[in-house]
Amino acid sequence: MIPSPVQPDTFVAAGDSTLDAATILLVQLGAQLAGGAEADVRLALQAAHLGVPAEWVEELILQTYLFAGFPRSLNGAREWRRISGRAAPLSDDGERFDGAEWRERGEATCHTVYGRFYKQLRENIRDLHPALDAWMIVEGYGKVLGRPALALWRRELCIVAACAIGRQDRQLHSHLHGSLHSGASAAQVQAALDAVQHLLTPQDVARYNALWAKVRSK
Repeated sequence: MIPSPVQPDTFVAAGDSTLDAATILLVQLGAQLAGGAEADVRLALQAAHLGVPAEWVEELILQTYLFAGFPRSLNGAREWRRISGRAAPLSDDGERFDGAEWRERGEATCHTVYGRFYKQLRENIRDLHPALDAWMIVEGYGKVLGRPALALWRRELCIVAACAIGRQDRQLHSHLHGSLHSGASAAQVQAALDAVQHLLTPQDVARYNALWAKVRSK
């Protein structure tokens, strides 16, 4: 089956206190792609095939390499092609390596996610290594997370799930803020955390609830 042209995901979350069923399935898939066993990834992809727009699933698989590496993205894509019967697109904007455009889009996207913390983030990452700063902006936020086929707030909720299952507390803290900054409501972020709670240990859940309470208090 040849995919139809990808349309931007323009749904704005702000003001909606609920999380739709498709986004819940997407968030759960994000966690499994980032840290689940092969059988669990397969089950999550099967559920997503039945209840999530295919374009969202493909965008989530693409962004997974930023948080869990190429092997998990590749394995997820392979299983998704098998389950969905959906062929890869014949072409994609990601084939065009436009560093200037990606940098501009990356700076705007990263600024949205980090808000008032953006300047300090850039300084901190550059202090780690200037290449990491450039790659974060151009590769991460420009080339991948700035793609329009999946709304940024949905991407951020999926990143929250990936960081939670990967026990990356520092990045989880940042992307809890980022979910709010990109338009998700506090109730929607809570729903995303609840959606992956069964994948975590009780200690993880307690720690993340405390972290989320800290974010909400700011």
